[in-house]
Amino acid sequence: MACINNDGTLTESARRLLGKLTVPTAPEELSKRIGQPVFRVRSSLREMEAAGLVQASEGKFLMTEAGKKLTAESSRVYE
Repeated sequence: MACINNDGTLTESARRLLGKLTVPTAPEELSKRIGQPVFRVRSSLREMEAAGLVQASEGKFLMTEAGKKLTAESSRVYE
């Protein structure tokens, strides 16, 4: 699942997922919170980690400053 649109903004599903990462959260918990299968959440997290939008520590993920910035920019697109 792609997390970033061609125009550089986040997809709606990626924006929802990142919005839940204000505290370190495990993929299984994110799956429950956003109603997506764990495999899809893990795939998205890998993609976002490679893009520098999230960071992993001890099996939990947290949004980076770059993720916060892109989330804010992408939110304006969906308003």
